[in-house]
Amino acid sequence: MALMCALQCVCCHAQAQTVQDSLAIVSAWWETKDAGKGIVGRRAAFSSLYGSPQYVSVVEINPGKGHRAAIAVSPRMTRITRLAEKHGAKAAINGSYFDMKKGNSTCYLSQDGELVDTTRAGEFKIRVTGAVVIQKGKVRIQPWTKDIEKGYKKKKRSVLASGPLMLQNGRYADWSGCSASFVKTKHPRSAIAVTKDKRVLLITVDGRFPGKAAGMSIPELAHLAKVLGGTSALNLDGGGSTTLYMDGEVLNHPTDNRTFDHAGERGIPNMIYYQ
Repeated sequence: MALMCALQCVCCHAQAQTVQDSLAIVSAWWETKDAGKGIVGRRAAFSSLYGSPQYVSVVEINPGKGHRAAIAVSPRMTRITRLAEKHGAKAAINGSYFDMKKGNSTCYLSQDGELVDTTRAGEFKIRVTGAVVIQKGKVRIQPWTKDIEKGYKKKKRSVLASGPLMLQNGRYADWSGCSASFVKTKHPRSAIAVTKDKRVLLITVDGRFPGKAAGMSIPELAHLAKVLGGTSALNLDGGGSTTLYMDGEVLNHPTDNRTFDHAGERGIPNMIYYQ
């Protein structure tokens, strides 16, 4: 399995304080579901990962099989299952941060070169340091700053800012300019990562379920993405928004119904998806 090879390779180079966690990820029993044509979902429960119970879900997409990425935007907050059905998505994950009252993104968002929203100043201060760029259906993750956004030329591509940026060129990013509380606190988290061989990983970590799923800090999530094979990785909106969809079902345990099941989806204004 390609994923297991990547896990073993990264584990050998893990930092001393995270070797045990790397081994736990490598040796876990991953429930696997194959959606066909290069899309595979995996889920695993950990009794102890980063010192807490965890539940991790991953969808791996091989773009070489003809799958194309896109960003879906809804005029009002909509559950991923409905957005996915509307857009014919085979796999999807929630997008970036948004205004819970107005329902619009609070981060830079453009679709095929058309500007939808810009990043609020407060988001730059707390967490926005990266962006997902989608061009001709292919995903790239890059740094994002006020200056980059100000000078960004609206070419025919889709861009969604978020953060923090966690990995770049296989190295951990600098989170010193982000909110320390946001970085260090364990939360339900969502992330997107790209591997050396251009596979894309959609990752969710459940949280707020004592004894079952504690959630992760940004350093923990970054380490997880790296062990899974990511060389670039970006944190997306988390908390109650964290939702991972594949082939007609929600893989993780969204929190809005406060029950450890798959029915607690929150309405969101945008998502990243694959057809």
